[in-house]
Amino acid sequence: MKRDELNDLAAFVAVADAGSFTRAAGQLGMSPSALSHAIRGLESRLGLRLLARTTRSVAPTEAGERLLKTLRPSFEAIATELGALGQLRDTPTGSVRVTSVRQAAVSILGPALPEFLRRYPDIRVEINVDERFIDIVEQRFDAGIRFGESVEKDMVAVRIGPDLRGAVVASPAYLAAHGTPKTPQALTAHRCINYRLATSQSLYHWEFAHKGRPLRVKVDGPLVCNDNELMVQAAVDGLGIACAVEDLAAEHLASGRLVRLLQAYCPSFPGFYLYYPGHRQTPPALAALVDALRYRPA
Repeated sequence: MKRDELNDLAAFVAVADAGSFTRAAGQLGMSPSALSHAIRGLESRLGLRLLARTTRSVAPTEAGERLLKTLRPSFEAIATELGALGQLRDTPTGSVRVTSVRQAAVSILGPALPEFLRRYPDIRVEINVDERFIDIVEQRFDAGIRFGESVEKDMVAVRIGPDLRGAVVASPAYLAAHGTPKTPQALTAHRCINYRLATSQSLYHWEFAHKGRPLRVKVDGPLVCNDNELMVQAAVDGLGIACAVEDLAAEHLASGRLVRLLQAYCPSFPGFYLYYPGHRQTPPALAALVDALRYRPA
């Protein structure tokens, strides 16, 4: 096989994965027109159409899907072996693509990356912030970061943060005007700030525990959002009662801008875990990141 043909096959995989000539061209460092020309040349040589193009999207044809089933594992094996060769170097090299929820990206990845990248100058880290729980294998990520209770059981999961705890909070002004709920069930009579789950698009039912038994409460109120920090700020502004991870409200609780409610009903839960597929060899760059993020209690 000629080198140009191999390059064109790699370009085809990139376009199919990106679903866009423009995005794939950016990843490959070439112009969309040059990439389109390469794909047309590949299709001409094969005598088959590999990609169905519309004004809005690009998707593999039946022939394209068949070819992808062969190419993807092959390119993955090559990439894995190239990464493994990095073990022969004094320091790891390669790239790591990580999908993470925003809170973990800010509180865990952000503080750890400066030292990590100084220590490993030949490693490139790409972070994709997404609140949805996505298939990291299908979406071509090396690893994901989510709450421990959300990680699929067939993944290798490494704890990268302490247990967390929920906090039900409201402003002093809101409580003065509407009273203070004494039980989780009493929240149904209050103005609450709802959170819409990114994956299911349903409203989050607030979770509590009483005498060791789980309790879920469906709340209602004037505001629905899908960002935890916005939800906490809305509580500070007196729009209603919010339920968020304790860390996000800590500064406002310390200053008195928020008051904590129902603390006895809010148990701790598993914090953030980094997870990745366990059925293949761990690339050196990913192994180095896992070691750097691994939670080590003081």
